[in-house]
Amino acid sequence: MQARRGIVLFAHGSRDARWREPIEAVALRVAERHPEALVRCAYLELVAPDLTTAVAQLVGLGATSVRVVPLFLGIGKHLREDLPKLMAQCADTHREVIFTLQKAIGEESEVIDLLARIACPDG
Repeated sequence: MQARRGIVLFAHGSRDARWREPIEAVALRVAERHPEALVRCAYLELVAPDLTTAVAQLVGLGATSVRVVPLFLGIGKHLREDLPKLMAQCADTHREVIFTLQKAIGEESEVIDLLARIACPDG
């Protein structure tokens, strides 16, 4: 089995199935742009899969590194407290895997610029 990088798009979760559509659209776009990568969505609560399950799936498919991308605009309790605990649990379970945690997308200047352009498209 060839080693491949894994990417987890990590979001909050919602009981409303339509809420997941944009998250899954991002996953599809990443997979289209990077067919060599293994891409999964994971959710903190209310919907499956959770982070540990998504990571286990990627490892089972041969991922030797996993990058977790929090699709959160702001840094709240979930990213400050919950996500580090989940990351530690994944690292403890899969000691052979290299884990990296990207900062929340809301901290990325490209996302901030995009949101500003959407808010004021003519300026």
